[in-house]
Parts: sequence; structure tokens; C-alpha cells
Amino acid sequence: MRKLPAKYNFLLMPFIVTFFMTCIVSAVSILKSYGFGDEFMGKWITAWMTSWIVAFPALLVILPNVKKLLEVITE
Repeated sequence: MRKLPAKYNFLLMPFIVTFFMTCIVSAVSILKSYGFGDEFMGKWITAWMTSWIVAFPALLVILPNVKKLLEVITE
């Protein structure tokens, strides 16, 4: 199986992290707000996709600044 070149890590890492984080957070939020009922899946998928569409580009913008901040506050 062919692998992607490591040069794409800067894009793949935020893609995968935001995919799973928004999945988990939106599921918890929907469960807390509405419980687990007949409409759970529809509400969860909608909330998940909406939050992922926002989270992925936001992390692409924020991540370089976080890396710079970490260079300042760590040795």
C-alpha cells in the first residue's frame, strides 16, 4: 500500500484531529441537550458536520500561531 508523503502532515494532522474531536464533542453536546432518542442521529450528524466545517479551517489558521507560542514558552 502506498503512503502519502510526509510533507502533507501539516494538513492531515488537523484534518484527522478535528474529525474525531468534533465527532466526540458534538455527540456529547447533542446527548446532553436532547438525550438519545429517535432524532439523535440526524441532529448529531448535522451538528458534527457543521462544527467540523468550522473547526478544520480554524485549526489550520490557529496551529501555526500555537507552534510559535510554544517556541516562546518552552525550551
